[in-house]
Formats: sequence, C-alpha cells, structure tokens
Amino acid sequence: MIKVSLPDGSVREYEEGASPFDVAKSISNSLAKKALAARVDGELRDLMRPLEGDAKVEIVTANDDDGLELIRHDAAHVLAQAVQDLYPETQVTIGPVIDDGFYYDFAREEPFSTEDFEKIEKKMAEIVDADYPIVREVWDKGEAIETFKKIGEDYKAQIIDDIIPPGEAITVYRQGDWFDLCRGPHLPSTGKLPKAFKLMKLAGAYWRGDSKNEMLQRMYGTAWANEKDLKAHLTRLEEAEKRDHRKVGAQLDLFHLQPEAQGSVFWHPKGFMIWRQLEAYIRRAQDDDGYVEVKTPQLLDSVFWEKSGHWDKFRENMFVVPDFIPNTDEAEVKIPAETSLMALKPMNCPAHVQIFKNAQRSYRDLPIRMAEFGCCHRNEAHGALHGLMRVRQMTQDDAHIFCREDQIGEETLRFLKLFERVYGDFGLSDISYKLATRPEVRGGTDENWDRAEKALADALDAAGLPFDIAEGEGAFYGPKLEFHLTDAIGRTWQCGTFQLDYVLPERLDAEYTGSDGAKHRPVMLHRAVFGTFERFMGILIENYAGAFPMWLSPVQVVVAAITDAANDYAEEAAAALRKAGLRVETDLRNEKINYKVREHSVQKVPIIAVVGGREAEERTLALRRLGSNAQQMISLDDACVGLAQEALAPDLKRD
Repeated sequence: MIKVSLPDGSVREYEEGASPFDVAKSISNSLAKKALAARVDGELRDLMRPLEGDAKVEIVTANDDDGLELIRHDAAHVLAQAVQDLYPETQVTIGPVIDDGFYYDFAREEPFSTEDFEKIEKKMAEIVDADYPIVREVWDKGEAIETFKKIGEDYKAQIIDDIIPPGEAITVYRQGDWFDLCRGPHLPSTGKLPKAFKLMKLAGAYWRGDSKNEMLQRMYGTAWANEKDLKAHLTRLEEAEKRDHRKVGAQLDLFHLQPEAQGSVFWHPKGFMIWRQLEAYIRRAQDDDGYVEVKTPQLLDSVFWEKSGHWDKFRENMFVVPDFIPNTDEAEVKIPAETSLMALKPMNCPAHVQIFKNAQRSYRDLPIRMAEFGCCHRNEAHGALHGLMRVRQMTQDDAHIFCREDQIGEETLRFLKLFERVYGDFGLSDISYKLATRPEVRGGTDENWDRAEKALADALDAAGLPFDIAEGEGAFYGPKLEFHLTDAIGRTWQCGTFQLDYVLPERLDAEYTGSDGAKHRPVMLHRAVFGTFERFMGILIENYAGAFPMWLSPVQVVVAAITDAANDYAEEAAAALRKAGLRVETDLRNEKINYKVREHSVQKVPIIAVVGGREAEERTLALRRLGSNAQQMISLDDACVGLAQEALAPDLKRD
C-alpha cells in the first residue's frame, strides 16, 4: 500500500500502481470528471501516470493556472495533428504555451493562409470528439531519432540529437496514430480539451530563432477553459485594438514615430501638453513629499560605468560613443585607436550617487530624497520596439532615497502611500503587489538580504497591502517591490518600481558620518511612480481610450459658433475661459453645428461650448459634454468659475 497526503491534511491509502485519477475518483466522481492532471510532491504529472510511492497529491482542474496551461499545451498538439492530417507534407517543429494561448511552428513549402483557419479548427474539433487517449511513452534516444527521420520529421530528429543528452530518457506523447516529442504532462485524452479555442494569426519564424536558418510558418492560437472565457478574451482583444495607443495617438494628433529615430518619440503639441500636465502633477507630489530635484549629464565616461558595474552587466544595451573631435576636412570619419569611450546613460542612479558624494553627509541629513526627470537611452533591438510601450529614449520620474538602515521601513511605507495616492488620482486603483526576493546570483550578504526583505514585507503589512512573494526575482543588488495595475479592460501592467540597493553605494564609495563618528554606507532606495513617461502615457491613452479626464485633456473646451454673427462672441468667450486657466480652441468654420460637435467628439474634447445669436445676447454658453446628448445653459461668468474648478488636477482640488 502507498500513502497519499491530500491538500486538506488527510492521508489515504491506495494499492501499489494507483494513479492520481484513482485518488480523484476515490474523493468524488465529480472531481474525477473535472480532473486534468495532478501535482505529485509539487511536480505536475499526467493524471493516469502511476504513483511511485508515498506522495503528496493535489488534483489539477481547469480552474487552476496549471490546468489552463495544460489546456493550451494540448491545444498546440491538437493543432499540429490537425495540420498534418490535412496537409501531410508539413513538418512540425515546436509548439509552446504563451500568454493567453499557444503557437506551433510548421515547415511547409506552400504558405498557410488565414483562410485555412476554419478548416483547421474544424479538424481540431473532430480530434477532440474522437477522444483519443493521450499516452506517455519513453523511448531510447537513438530509437527516437531513427523513428522521426523515418516519418520525415527531420526537425524533431535534430532537436533530439542536439538538445537531449545521451542516455536521457525521451518522452513521446501519442494521441491516436499521431505522436509528438514532449516532456509533458498532458490531459488524459483529447476529449478533455474544451472546444474553446481559436486560431488567431500567422507569422514567420526562423528555425531556432537564427536568421541564418530556414524560415518557418508560425500559427498562433488561443485556448480557454470554456466558451465564456474565450468570448471574453476575444472581446478584450477587440477593445484593445480600438484602444491601441498608436492608433489613438495618430487619431488625436499626440505623437508619431519614424524610422530615422528608431525607438524615439516625436511629441506633437497636444501630446506634449499631456506630458506637461503629468510632469507638473508628479513634481508637485514629489515636492510635497520632501524630494529635491536634480539634473545629471547624458554622457559619462566608460570608466565611470565600469566602476558602477553597468559596463560589465549592461553594456550591450548601452549606446557607446567615442570621445574625440572628428576631422571635418576628411570625408570619412576615422576614430583614433586610443580614443576613450563614453556612453549615454541607461539609468540615473550612478549619477545621483555622485551628487550625494559631492558633500559631507551626516546621519542627521538622512534621508535624502533625490529626484530627476532623467532622459535615458537603452539600445533595444528594433524588433522589440513597440510604440510608447518599449522605446530606446525614455524619460523616467526617477528618484533615489539615501537613508540609514533603520529608515528603510519608514521610507518604504512613505513611498507606498505616495504610489497609491497617485494611481488613485488616475483612476487606477486595482493594484496588486509582489515582493521579489533574492536571486541565486546576487550581491551583498545573506544578512543584508534578510533584513532588506523583512523591511519591505513589514512596510507592506503596515500599509495594509496584501502581497505575493516572487521567489528569486529580485535584482542583483537587492529585493524589490513590483506593482501590477489592472486597466479598464482587465489587462495587467507593471509600471512603478521600488528597489533596495546595498551594492551601488559600496561600488561607488558613498558614505555618511554616523552618530558614532564613524563612516557608514547609506542604503539606496531606487523608486519611480510612473516608471517612464512614454510607457505611462501609452497606458493612459489605452485605459481612457483617448477620452482623458478634463485635467489631462490637451484641449479642454472648444467654443463653436453656430453662425458667423456669433464669431465675435465666440472669441470673447474663449478669451475669458483661457484667462480662467482653461485650454481652449475656437471653431468658427462655416459648417453645421452638428458636424462640428461630431468632429470634436471624435477628438475626445471634454466640453463643447456652443454659441449663437441668443447666447451672444444673453452672454451664456450651451455646454455639451463628451458622451452625453444633454445640453447645459450657463452664464459665461459661471462657466469660467465652474469649468476652471472642474479642470483642476486631483491634487489641486484636494488643496
């Protein structure tokens, strides 16, 4: 007999050779029906694989994250089988699970088309209906290579030959007559795969990601536990497409990108107006919270980056430039052999240490909260760039807090309150928190890591914020807090950061005089609220779908004249509103008022003030708000007061 420990703490006995399925069935028939796999001593296993002795067993269903991953994994296999059933000349390569779905790379001379998707999905559904048992088989390496070569699967044979060490068991999963190389685990049968899947798109992909190799055809799909979840996902994608910051940014004339400046943004007046509001807002927040603002150089010598440690660990992502004056008399620029190197800063932190070091510091001076709207450059690959979300030139609302060890908890709590307040002002209140702990490769002592991790955890507890542990995902130099926010359509973003660093002050020789008269190293807390302005702007554009709250809107009011006779009053009203502090445009074109209202609504202007002869005579405005068909009559004087108050940033309203 073997003993099985269950999640509720109970222990049950089973015959030798019992499987997790037997365990599930002994608990309830309904659980057995829902069961997809099992965690055996923490390892995900096939449901039908016999237990090898006493074990802790947890049944996995579609409601578990692991269960959903299995569904997507099996959807990839079913896709591959369907493709080869329909197009036998096709070779299969790899088919991993990705966020929200899966893909499979195929080798086929004739290109696939999205028009093939319906036929392939139909075949996939037939494979599900066939309910083939999915059977795990263990093969010898040589046998596996020979078998795959025999059926024309040269890519699979190459994977086995190159990647799998000699003597290591090779697992193959068979469903019907079709089989695939795979570590597993898998669902018990194809019939367990919900028909909540959909093929999404095609793309090219080089074999093993190397441009020297053959181009394969990558077919993407999504898979979910049920039709409801699939439909919700497709709705999110549709909504996300509408909200795409690149599309909305062009529509609202906020910014553009062009090949001559890869990964750098051309901000148009309206887009930069939003930027200015964000910058003014966060500057006020930092000023109120006791930060001093600094400005540091863009270019710094490579010797400095070597000392900070970035030259070794970050050099490939740095823009490096030679430090010499080119000879303008020569057509070709020649770099002297002994030229020293400089680099555009990829981050601000080492430069802030220099300002800290430039004066004698006492324990009484700490904490010093040093902020900078620092422009940084990172040499991201062209293929990785994505609108505002991933750029090469970025501006961070960056700050570093130099403090004593006994101040870590208090400063962390202080930042958490600032972060929550700021994001609340943007309507982004759905935030989850993670504490990323020590990685295997790290700087500093275990004692320092123990203290640092405890200080951050205690601060989260003191703030009343529940959090998860991200084991081993801390930075090289210290643990960090991660902030994951959920936007209007349910997507999760990671924005701000808070990191604790013992290493950089040591490397750059930062110190202060303690109460004992001796020299001590400060602790350095790296933090950003927005993260980068570019990415935060992208998130805001998509979260609001371009309909910014009034305080952020680049144009807050458009005064639109009904007739030419009202043009003078429209100009007068606009001037009065501007004097009250509002951002105002006029529309005096010879167009119908409904056309004007519709056009400015498309441009997401919060307030349209319509004026005609009557309004001019009575010195009133007919206000129409974005998203409403209602009209509010109001005097010009009252509008100046009321709209000016309405247009204030949230922090100014609180004041």
